[in-house]
Amino acid sequence: MPLSEEELRLLEQMERALSAEDPKFASALRGTALRRAQRRHAVIAGFVLAGGVALLMTGVISRMWIVGVVGFLVMLASTSVLLTALRGAAAVEEDDGSHTPRSSFFDRATERWKQRRRDNDL
Repeated sequence: MPLSEEELRLLEQMERALSAEDPKFASALRGTALRRAQRRHAVIAGFVLAGGVALLMTGVISRMWIVGVVGFLVMLASTSVLLTALRGAAAVEEDDGSHTPRSSFFDRATERWKQRRRDNDL
């Protein structure tokens, strides 16, 4: 049963009040649901990927190239969904504030280079 306009308005007011009162708690609640959904998508995509591998191998063994092509396409699609889910989960972790964002190799190398230049200038 869908919510009425008045109930939706009240719910939005409560969400805004919660975010204003305790933004860290509100962020944690949003992140938990998103992480759970991303994890579920990744697991399902992993199973579909395994099914695609089985189809591909079945096509190779039975010499039915169409089954192999379908298996390959299933693998390709599930890998795309899997990578999207994993990237989404990583983005949710960085946005939720409980984890410090990890610096990349390039960022660390650039910082070391700047430090060496500062040391040499002294």
